Amino acid sequence: MLVGIVAGACSVGFANAAPTKPLLRDFMGVNGHYHFRPALYRPTCELVRNYHPMPWDLPGDTSRLPAFPRSAQKIDGPDVVDWGQVYGSWKKAGYRIDASLQFDSIRPDRWTDLPRDLYAYGKEFAKTFGPSSALNLVESAEIGNEPVNYDDAEYRRVFEHLAKGLRAGDPKLKIITSAAAALQPDKYSKSVKTFQGLEALYDVLNIHTYSLIEGWPTWRRVYPESPDIPYLQVIEEMAAWRDRHAPGKEIWVTEFGYDASTKPAPTSGNFSKWVDSSDVEQAQWIVRSFLLFSALPVERAYVYYYDDKDQPSFHASSGLTRNFQPKPSFWAMAHLYQTLGDHRFSRVVSAKKDELYVYEFVNPARPKHPVWVLWSPTGSQREAGETIPVNGAPVRAERMPLVSGEAEEVRFEVGGGTVRLPVGESPVYLFF
Repeated sequence: MLVGIVAGACSVGFANAAPTKPLLRDFMGVNGHYHFRPALYRPTCELVRNYHPMPWDLPGDTSRLPAFPRSAQKIDGPDVVDWGQVYGSWKKAGYRIDASLQFDSIRPDRWTDLPRDLYAYGKEFAKTFGPSSALNLVESAEIGNEPVNYDDAEYRRVFEHLAKGLRAGDPKLKIITSAAAALQPDKYSKSVKTFQGLEALYDVLNIHTYSLIEGWPTWRRVYPESPDIPYLQVIEEMAAWRDRHAPGKEIWVTEFGYDASTKPAPTSGNFSKWVDSSDVEQAQWIVRSFLLFSALPVERAYVYYYDDKDQPSFHASSGLTRNFQPKPSFWAMAHLYQTLGDHRFSRVVSAKKDELYVYEFVNPARPKHPVWVLWSPTGSQREAGETIPVNGAPVRAERMPLVSGEAEEVRFEVGGGTVRLPVGESPVYLFF
């Protein structure tokens, strides 16, 4: 099937990309934890987000100053965690680090003196790990991940005092909210109204978004362009709220992703009806999500998760690796990062529902040699021949890989001001 597209919408533009858009190497990230293997995941990105449990640093009496750079609580045996060594090894590998400071397991009434304790912790954390510190390991810190055990009023108290401590400890450390929503927060996110009046205490509004078409008991996810989910809408809503109430603040998507297991759902229990994605779908939908996010007012996006143990349950098989062995999503994300890391989103060439998306990316150092990324925005493994008007000379095309090694070359025909090539749900990169 050949799909014709209006030539005016598809001519190659050689103008510089919008300067406000980040390069993809400054945009793509992965969620990790202290077992993260920096060398393994380095081909996929240079941004890493760590789930940093504050109780590890504050066992028992919350009024005691943490013993940074080491944790106070012993983890996995007789040893404490040396955060200086953990974060230091990540930075040495070339990563830029965001720490999600998680306090949720400390109940609101278990703080010795909540305002004082949180301020002291934040100040000590920033002084020890922030950009101005001697260690200079952590660029940004989130005040909570999904603090479900704190209502909005309780969370606001935590946010205010921890943020004040972080600001006092290192003004150069970026401060990020917990997961938040502009219009309809769920139990895992806070209303943006929680932060009104505290604009001086944060730099980034934080979003978690998953392309769930169903919740419990299936937790089924679908392709990211589906019109039946608010996957992208929540970002647009946040941007609209930001522009009205907190202009200048960045927006980060710090969690998105897809489960993909080799095992069937269990025969009984909470996850007996759980539905995952295939390994191929996980790879396609992660890469397409990065592409879609890049066109929105988002400065960063972190995929969930770095590794899984192939457990057939919600969020338990979302890794780029399975038992530290790369899945197809690992190779697909690595290819995107290595191919377009020095490029930034330039424009939407085409966005035809159920047919064809074409996005243009430009390397600022080579503005007359754009790269188009083309894909079928569907969830049925659709593939079609596409005839696309161009005003330039394509020189090469390759398909997103699912395995290690060189990407598959895609043959195309050029003539009469058009290029003709097969396009499916695995994005094709067309180089000019």
